Amino acid sequence: MSGKATRGNTVAFGEYALQATECGWVTARQIEAARVAMTRHVKRGGKIWIRILRGGKIWIRIFPHKSVTRKPAETRMGKGKGAPEEWVAVIKPGVVLYEIEGVSKEIAKEAFTLAAHKLPIGTQFLSREMSDEN
Repeated sequence: MSGKATRGNTVAFGEYALQATECGWVTARQIEAARVAMTRHVKRGGKIWIRILRGGKIWIRIFPHKSVTRKPAETRMGKGKGAPEEWVAVIKPGVVLYEIEGVSKEIAKEAFTLAAHKLPIGTQFLSREMSDEN
């Protein structure tokens, strides 16, 4: 996890993005919880409930490839590796976690704030204009 991300660090699909500022592991459950929080906020159209469901498309740019294994408690040494307990995505600073388009900047910012509360790493809001300047 050392160093900064050299790939997957720009806004590629949507208009706005959520970018990691710290390194760490993000579990599959945390990825899904953040996605659900964003999707619910975008469909509501923000804090004001509107009869017409708002659109918006969300991209998940990370995938949990790494398995984390654990052996049962009070098990003797040897007898091989433990069974996979969960799957995690290894995150480096600068990697784009989620992208969104089809909503206003305020709704996107609020949706990413809700998603960031579900994640164990620090994040920042990014837009396509900010990404193009760097």
